[in-house]
Amino acid sequence: VEDITLSVAQYIESRNIELIFDTEIEEKIIACDPDKIERMMLNLLSNAIKYTPAGGQILVKIYIKADNLIISVRDTGVGIPEEMKLMIFDRFVQVDRTSSRVNEGSGIGLSIVKGLVELHDGSIYLESELGKGTEFIIELPDRQINCEYMKEAAVAKDQQHVEKISIEFSDIYD
Repeated sequence: VEDITLSVAQYIESRNIELIFDTEIEEKIIACDPDKIERMMLNLLSNAIKYTPAGGQILVKIYIKADNLIISVRDTGVGIPEEMKLMIFDRFVQVDRTSSRVNEGSGIGLSIVKGLVELHDGSIYLESELGKGTEFIIELPDRQINCEYMKEAAVAKDQQHVEKISIEFSDIYD
């Protein structure tokens, strides 16, 4: 999660948005699909960038709560209206559905994120206040797999980040 977040730091800062990464744990390995975690993070970060104006802030935080690993992505963006909160994880739902909206996208990203989180036996929810920002909170079970080759596979996947970032962020490049 840290590597993915830091891999987009320069782009976020080029948009005059402050990025903060905070963790209570230095290294935590859990049973997960690293590609799916990357996809979830890139989508949440992409959304945070789209809806956070210049001068805003994005905070990514990781911590342990009970038997779960918590990943939080919070922004100081436009927020989500109360009536949209229950639908935001549905396919094709967008906060700004007007033809003059500033940010493009298909409206399926958060639906995909929710599906990927649930495939990990986790949950995702949000806290948001209109005009003040949104926080997406992912809870993943703290499960282990004792396989040394899993670490080697994770290192090999690091080489693929740049291509995936370009694809995920393609709808917000100027």
